[in-house]
Amino acid sequence: MDSEAAATGNTTKGAETGEVSAVPEDSHDPSQTEGETKEDTKEDAAEASKKKKKKKKAKGNKGEDAETGIPEEEAEPTEPVALEPATAGYNGVTGRGVEEAPKDEADQEAEEGDTGKKKKKRRGGGKKKGGGGTSSGLDGIANYGISDEDFDAWCQKTLEATANESEKMTSQELQKPPREFWGYHYSGLLRPAYVSKQLKMPEGTLLPDYALQADGSSACERQGLKEVPVLEGKDLETMRKACKLGREVLDTAARFMRPGVTGDEIDRVVYQACIDRKIYPSPLNYYRFPKTLCVSANEVICHGIPDCRPCEEGDIVNLDISIYFEGFHSDLNETFFIGDCDDDSQRLVRTAYNALFAAAQMIRPGTFYRDLGAAIQSEASKNGCAIVTTYCGHGVGKLFHGPPKVPHYKKNKAVGIMKPGHVFTVEPMLNLGGNGGDRTWPDNWTAVTRDGKRSAQFEHTFLVTETGLEVLTARPGTDPTQMPAYNPAMFQR
Repeated sequence: MDSEAAATGNTTKGAETGEVSAVPEDSHDPSQTEGETKEDTKEDAAEASKKKKKKKKAKGNKGEDAETGIPEEEAEPTEPVALEPATAGYNGVTGRGVEEAPKDEADQEAEEGDTGKKKKKRRGGGKKKGGGGTSSGLDGIANYGISDEDFDAWCQKTLEATANESEKMTSQELQKPPREFWGYHYSGLLRPAYVSKQLKMPEGTLLPDYALQADGSSACERQGLKEVPVLEGKDLETMRKACKLGREVLDTAARFMRPGVTGDEIDRVVYQACIDRKIYPSPLNYYRFPKTLCVSANEVICHGIPDCRPCEEGDIVNLDISIYFEGFHSDLNETFFIGDCDDDSQRLVRTAYNALFAAAQMIRPGTFYRDLGAAIQSEASKNGCAIVTTYCGHGVGKLFHGPPKVPHYKKNKAVGIMKPGHVFTVEPMLNLGGNGGDRTWPDNWTAVTRDGKRSAQFEHTFLVTETGLEVLTARPGTDPTQMPAYNPAMFQR
């Protein structure tokens, strides 16, 4: 989940730094952001013509009170879905399928010999089905040896197993804004849709301390940590595993995403992917967040609640995944192109990635945490983008959000020096143009740009090593000691 400001209405900002603290404050005014007062109702935000809605496929499993945005009731505990493998060497779409050894040319010709026709090997580059993946994360979404056919079959079974009340709703009912949005003046073209009932993890799942709390608060985070933890030994190995699992879940969600897929369907796929791995999706009930991940499209900066709006051609969509495994959280996100996107969107996403890349090059023992912000802001400014200063990177591990704070703008007052064993996220959010301001929708979570322009973000969990860094949430097939150079094919859906 993006940044230390994960609970919009339950966080406060540091008096000096302006970064968001993970410590909840009941008296905090969620309408305030750093350096500006949110007078949203006075903003000039005339609604533009609505785009034609694409027909829905399957809908979500979770319902909310229309006035509060808080789940009315939890769905009945969902038993782990036993999805039978489509092939003998396949274990669902869990990233753990057994890849068969590739057949050589002679084998393929022998199989086709009776027909006199030689079977051509597919070498990639051709048009794939919506769930297409690649062998390496360098040129697309890693497929972990799972064929497109098996992946699509698993997704279909998952959606059938998690189908719920929204299946019986009409398209008009699904696209009707929740009651708390009636009369709201939007800054951009995006509109909220129906949010289905919250799913509940099955019995036996290891839960973080906030999972069953009525207000979703974390007692461990409220106690606070003064120093940045140093991970080593068994704890570090568990953290590495948590990050690897988080990467698998993000790749599963991204591979499933395509035009016509709804945020709610992505949520259900992530839910099942977590069950398959026996892990907990960290956002679920964190300060009452209703879903397993954040889905943030177009002008949404972060914390978008997955709903029944379908992804549309030309959208940019950020998927933010956090998971909890054996007492440790991991956190990462990426922004993807849905079909063909305009030049401004291409520039924005490229700049957001390169801003994180610039920060990653500075991660090594002895670097001041405050120095990353200048490198990030320099990359944004020279490409016509603005930094969102409300949210910051953070320590992650036994706490979902802890020290250090990692601001993304220059001249910040963050404290601390990087040391081997430190684990933290860097997650710059960039807006198109010169306005880095944000405002929050009436659901008390979704942060959007003040001028309605698009926003993009990338995030990794990093480890400081003796000689530099390790990208704990690196894509498969990439060098974990450095981020790969930007390649738009990595984020094309």
